Amino acid sequence: MEASFLVPSPSFIGFRTSKELPYMLSSCELKSITCFSVCNQKKNYGRKLYTIPIKTVARFCISRSSVRSLESGGTGPHSDAYTVPNDRQRWEMSLDSASYTFHRNSNFEGELEELFDEVKRMIRTGNKNDAVDLLNANYELVKERLNAGAKGIEEAAALDILALGYMAVGDFKFVGSLLNMMKEVIDTLKEDEPHLDSILIHMGSMYATLSKFEKSLDTYQRAVYIMERTYGKDSTFLVTPYLGMAKVLGSIGKATKAIEIYQRVITLLESNRGAENKDLVVPLLGLGNLLLKERRANDAETHFTRVLNIYTKLYGQNDGRIGMAMSSLAQVKCALGKSDEAINLFKRALQIIKDSNYMSLDDSIMEKMRVDLADLLHAVGRGQEGRELLEECLSITERYKGKEHPSIGTHMINLATSYSRSKNYVEAEHLLRRSLKIMMKHKGTDDQSISFPMLQLAITLYHLKNDEEAEKLALEVLRIREKAFGKDSLPVGEALDCLVSIQTRLGKDDSELLELLRRILNIQEREFGYESEEVLATLKKIVYYLDKLGRKHEKFPLQRRLSVLMKKYKQMVHH
Repeated sequence: MEASFLVPSPSFIGFRTSKELPYMLSSCELKSITCFSVCNQKKNYGRKLYTIPIKTVARFCISRSSVRSLESGGTGPHSDAYTVPNDRQRWEMSLDSASYTFHRNSNFEGELEELFDEVKRMIRTGNKNDAVDLLNANYELVKERLNAGAKGIEEAAALDILALGYMAVGDFKFVGSLLNMMKEVIDTLKEDEPHLDSILIHMGSMYATLSKFEKSLDTYQRAVYIMERTYGKDSTFLVTPYLGMAKVLGSIGKATKAIEIYQRVITLLESNRGAENKDLVVPLLGLGNLLLKERRANDAETHFTRVLNIYTKLYGQNDGRIGMAMSSLAQVKCALGKSDEAINLFKRALQIIKDSNYMSLDDSIMEKMRVDLADLLHAVGRGQEGRELLEECLSITERYKGKEHPSIGTHMINLATSYSRSKNYVEAEHLLRRSLKIMMKHKGTDDQSISFPMLQLAITLYHLKNDEEAEKLALEVLRIREKAFGKDSLPVGEALDCLVSIQTRLGKDDSELLELLRRILNIQEREFGYESEEVLATLKKIVYYLDKLGRKHEKFPLQRRLSVLMKKYKQMVHH
């Protein structure tokens, strides 16, 4: 269930929540790390490649002793990861949490390992600039070797660690050009080169993060081809590239193929490690989440229940991981319309995670669970309970991050929305003014993200009959959004709809209002279709104003269209 608090549409707004929202309510992407498998073959490289003072460049490899999936690993509380974040945090965590082993009798591999550790240490201690300097210096050295015609596995390996390092510091653009260089090198390499499978898996993951999905799939497929030849088609080493492929296929809408691969991974792990092994958790969750996305909640429920049973057997009733599994199951119950069961599961999940100290109270995962539960409570008419949870979110963030932290604004918007739903517009106004002040302080007065609380404040002031200030704010929202999204965008349509309602009550000129309504209609037709409910509502208003202005020749064709639409919706209701 997606949290739906962000931009509430009051009764007079005929728009759905914008698909172009700049931020979400809770930044929950599971803190997981990327682990990869590699063959530890020996290869000596003639001379020391990297001679800069801080220990050198690198590529990293995980020993085969414990192959974990693309979406899990590490030793911290989030080891059994649920989703793979596609953002900088993921790469910082992969660098911070992974451990890499080499045959230290190779100078080259030893140097690479040292550099990897150094980059990891710098990022962990917050010395991002030093890490960038180190990466840049080593990039220059690798480039020299490439220009001199050297294009072997060692160059591919060095580019690999550099790309992962740049990914960790957030320079995604440069990662793209490094991947192009890597592809040129690996395209010339034979399949039996040591470490090539591992480099390909890293590349597949990086391509996916940059949304280059076709390239990601091609790279994973080559890794699978090499690994099947080396270890056989039933090896658990295939789990990592398979999971990467399934994730990508799910992202590009090829759900049937993705489901097939998830099932292959599950079968492979069951036959190698038994039906209750914890390594099954990640593919089961990946498959469950995909089925949920495909609106196959009943099928998803089976997999999430199995995860809960595996965890319960392994860790007992009170482990934090049980709470995480319950949270996933709650999402399924929600999709099945079993609201009471979902609410109980969410509540138990939050309690178990809190009691077991599995994660910090201000963790983004717990935050998202509280927001989802609050949203569900509001949806079933238990607004007071939902509001208490949102107040808890706000006070936790204030306690852990301070009263001026940017995320405070989001919690205030959520709480304000809750108050608006219960018609307490005075309290909503107070919270929205505070959130707007905090967001302006961090984002400036022209950033499109501030237009969302600003529009909500305009709506709240409309309800409080403070039309002059409401109009002023709506006009400002319109200006910001036209600049940010374009004059015919959905967020602009949302602002125009609000403005029309305010200006109608202010008694503005009918022909001006009509022009605004025509703009709204164009946006709605493009976004929602010519026969949508949004279009129906706006057509009614346009026909009303054309009638009022006596423009009958313009009114009649629209009136005919309106009656056809109304007849259609009437029939739908009866059926």
